[in-house]
Amino acid sequence: MNRFLDRFFHYSAHNSSMKTEVIAGLSTFAAMAYIICIQPALFSGQMTGTPTGMPFGALLTTTCIASAFGTILMGLLANYPIGLAPGMGTNFFILFGVMGGCAAATGGKMGDPVVWQTTMGVVLISGVIFLVTSFTKLRKWMLTSLSPSLKYGIVTGIGLFIAMLGLRNGGIIDITNGQMTLKTAVTDTASLIFFTGVVAITILHHFKVKGGVLLGILASGLVAFLCGKIQFSGIVGMPANPMPLVLKADVVTVFQHIIQLLPLIFICFFMDMFDTMGSVLGVATSAKLLNKNNEIERLERVFAADATATVAGALCGQSTVTSYLESAAGAEAGGRTGLTAVVIGICFLLAMFFSPFIMAIAGYPPVTSAALVVVGVMMMSSVSEIRWDDYTEAVPAFLIFAGIPFSNSIVGGISLGLILYPFIKIGSGKIRDLNWFSYLSAAFLILYLILLNGK
Repeated sequence: MNRFLDRFFHYSAHNSSMKTEVIAGLSTFAAMAYIICIQPALFSGQMTGTPTGMPFGALLTTTCIASAFGTILMGLLANYPIGLAPGMGTNFFILFGVMGGCAAATGGKMGDPVVWQTTMGVVLISGVIFLVTSFTKLRKWMLTSLSPSLKYGIVTGIGLFIAMLGLRNGGIIDITNGQMTLKTAVTDTASLIFFTGVVAITILHHFKVKGGVLLGILASGLVAFLCGKIQFSGIVGMPANPMPLVLKADVVTVFQHIIQLLPLIFICFFMDMFDTMGSVLGVATSAKLLNKNNEIERLERVFAADATATVAGALCGQSTVTSYLESAAGAEAGGRTGLTAVVIGICFLLAMFFSPFIMAIAGYPPVTSAALVVVGVMMMSSVSEIRWDDYTEAVPAFLIFAGIPFSNSIVGGISLGLILYPFIKIGSGKIRDLNWFSYLSAAFLILYLILLNGK
């Protein structure tokens, strides 16, 4: 077995071993497994209080299936130690931005099957576009098309948005008459669960404990159980039936409303591509897998695996499946090849059989509230990468970063920065900083605001 695996993955050539690769896979899974709790709670509507019509149990099963498929494909096709799952940040954009846009375009409302099925159609088409461009020169052009400051503005803005939801679910803030205020009674059970999770996750991260977010969710779950807020019907059981979500992506309806939905397809595609590039570069650097020119080898295979995972995820009723930066945990543990990814994928498949336990934990929003805040903190670290010394970069980036949480709209915040960016550059005499993407994105988003935002 060892000899066969080594011939396929070549881990000996990377100064690794089968034991090291397995340990690395377990380390990465522990670091990213929190998505199994968050994704079903988010897309079923239990986390937000607005039902989407997507069953929690089926979402849990397809989260594991889509993550396992994408991760194992990454290991076999690209031979990289990278885990994939529905992306944090992108999932919030798809729920609050794309699903809202699909509701406006179709005339439906949240909870109607046509809305979430059309949303999956948007994700599916964006994944197909990503897959096609993975093998063309367009890939390199597109990677350099978006200003880094704007990209980091999007990341930090979504991070704030996620943290705001965590604070609300944790009973720390309240939204009354459109005003966000600090709750006067922060001694209730929800707040106790939230504070337990924040303290636990922060301490675990300080001591660099693998899987700190997941362990923090479990700590919050324990407090919720002791307070009588959740009940367990079992620990292990058969996975829920995934078929209510499988093959339900509605591409036909997307094309019927293609003018209104094209900007959303466009943004989904770019977010997936930039997420993938950032995560892969981070992991490859950590694992010392860059070549002599500091380039990522087999990049087209990495992108193809990621894009195929997005397509498969949409067919399973999942938001964009993408590479996780948490894969660096496995790289730090010595993971160097795709065998690490295969181990991660197997762990996701096994996690399906713990569905009764996960459904009890994730079904009560305060349990995952601390994890959302900490994920927001992680995403906020990108704010230092914004070029604050150049106002033509800083102001549009700030409008995105502040506009997303303050307008309570991810698409709205992104639109503010991307639309004004070319006008600011032209007015400042920096037209050379602009490219085709700057003009195209501004035009698309103006079209989106005219056609959909008023509905």
